[in-house]
Amino acid sequence: MKKLSLIIIGLVVLFAISTIIIVDETEQMVILQFGKPVRTLKDPGLNWKLPAPFQTSNSFEKRLLEYDVPPEEILSRDKKSLIIDNYVRWKIVDPLLFLQTVRAVPTAKTRLDDIVYSELRQELGTHDMDEIITETRELIMSKVTTASNEETSKYGIEVVDVRIRRVDLPQENEASIYARMEAERKRQANKFRSEGEEEAQKIRAATDRDKTVILADAYKTAQEIRGEGEAKALDIYASSYSKSPDFYEFIRTLETYEKVIDKKTTLVLPGDSKLLKQLTQ
Repeated sequence: MKKLSLIIIGLVVLFAISTIIIVDETEQMVILQFGKPVRTLKDPGLNWKLPAPFQTSNSFEKRLLEYDVPPEEILSRDKKSLIIDNYVRWKIVDPLLFLQTVRAVPTAKTRLDDIVYSELRQELGTHDMDEIITETRELIMSKVTTASNEETSKYGIEVVDVRIRRVDLPQENEASIYARMEAERKRQANKFRSEGEEEAQKIRAATDRDKTVILADAYKTAQEIRGEGEAKALDIYASSYSKSPDFYEFIRTLETYEKVIDKKTTLVLPGDSKLLKQLTQ
């Protein structure tokens, strides 16, 4: 009798435990009754259901998910082939619709791959390569995210963000692209060198002109100072010599001797020459 009571108590406990559902804050559930959905549980905590096989639960991730899309080749508007490596961040917002349409995450990733690639190819096909690899990329990816989200909403999926991780060129196009890039950089470098040389020539010409003006002004000032000095010297000489004309005549005569008489010069003078007078005294 006691064994029977224990068995009954155990069955009751198992029955009670099988009716308890603990919903974690990172998940959401759909309760099925004989395979048909009857409830959706999104709030975390304890919940109740009928024991199996009357009711079963399907749990789905509530957090943000990320799907790394395999690299695909896409043609830009200017007919450039690009290898696009992108990823998608998404989440399940309607678990019941998700269960009814795609049922599981692997199937959802396959649908995401098709939808995102289609939208990405369509949007990138309206832009040139340089727009895709520059700051315009943000606007492009925003449009792709919006368009992809509209398509995935019918599966209970919200596409939060679509991002390009990297953009590569096909191997057969890299050499020609790099050669054009190198030629463009050389052209720019030559342009900058030419502009720099032109500016340098202007600076040199302006410097030479300023130098000529400065030297001319300096020469003019020096001549004026020299002329003023010589005029003052002449005034001093005139003032000094006017006080003793004989002494001035004597000094001038000696200066003349110094200039005209040397060992190689024969001097012939008339007898009444004032120059000869000093030599004969």
